[in-house]
Amino acid sequence: MNIAVIIAGGVGHRMGQDIPKQFINVYDKPVIIYTLESFQRHPLVDAIEVVCLEGWHDILWAYANQFGIDKLKWVVTGGNSAQESIRNGVDNLKGKCDDDDNIIIHDGIRPLVDDDVLNDVLDKCNQYGNGVTSLPYNEQIFVIDDEISTTKYIPRETLRRVSTPQAYKFEKLVWAYEKAFREEIGIYGSSYTNTMMVELGERLYFAKGSDKNIKLTTKDDLEIFKGYMTAEKDKWLK
Repeated sequence: MNIAVIIAGGVGHRMGQDIPKQFINVYDKPVIIYTLESFQRHPLVDAIEVVCLEGWHDILWAYANQFGIDKLKWVVTGGNSAQESIRNGVDNLKGKCDDDDNIIIHDGIRPLVDDDVLNDVLDKCNQYGNGVTSLPYNEQIFVIDDEISTTKYIPRETLRRVSTPQAYKFEKLVWAYEKAFREEIGIYGSSYTNTMMVELGERLYFAKGSDKNIKLTTKDDLEIFKGYMTAEKDKWLK
C-alpha cells in the first residue's frame, strides 16, 4: 500500500493569523483540504493519515466529509516538534501497515503537489527504498564569516533543495524513529525525516520536484498560492 502521512500539527505563528495556517480559507476552502485533495485524487495513494493540531480533529473530519476526502482513515495528535509529530504518525500505523508499504510524508501547508512528483517519489521509493522531492539550487550560496561579510561560497552545482513529499518503506521508518528518539539523533531544531535519515547513516535518493510546491509560511506565500490558483497557462508555452 501507499499511505500518505500529512503533517498538520503546527500553530503557524509567522503567518500572524488567529487560526492555524493549515485551516486558513483560500477561495472558500481550507489550505489543508487543497493538500489532501492532491492525495485523494492520486490513483496510487490508498489511504491518508493526518497528524493534526490538538483540538482541531473534529474540524478536520468535518472538512474531510464536506469535501469528499474519503481516503482519510486516521487523525493523530501532533507533538511539540515536526519530528515528534511524524513519529506519532508512524507509531499510529504500527499494526496497520506491512513492512514493505510506502509511507509518503508531506507538509500539510504545501498544497500544490503535482501528480508526476508523487509518481516519481513512489517510483524511487520502490526502486531504492526511499525517494525525496528535490530541485537544483539556482541561487549562489555564501558561507557567513562574521555576520556582515564572507570569503567563501558553495558551488550551487553541488547542492539540491529537498522538501516534501518524501517516501520511505514503513519498516525503515519504524527503525529510524525508534533509534533516533532512543539515541537522540536528528530530532532537534529544524530536523525532519530526511535530515534524520542522513544522520543515521542512510543514503537518500532524489526524486522529481516542482517550483510550485511552495510552503505556506507567511502572508506573502498565501498571495503566491492564490496566484497559482487563478493563473492561466499560456497556450503557446511548451
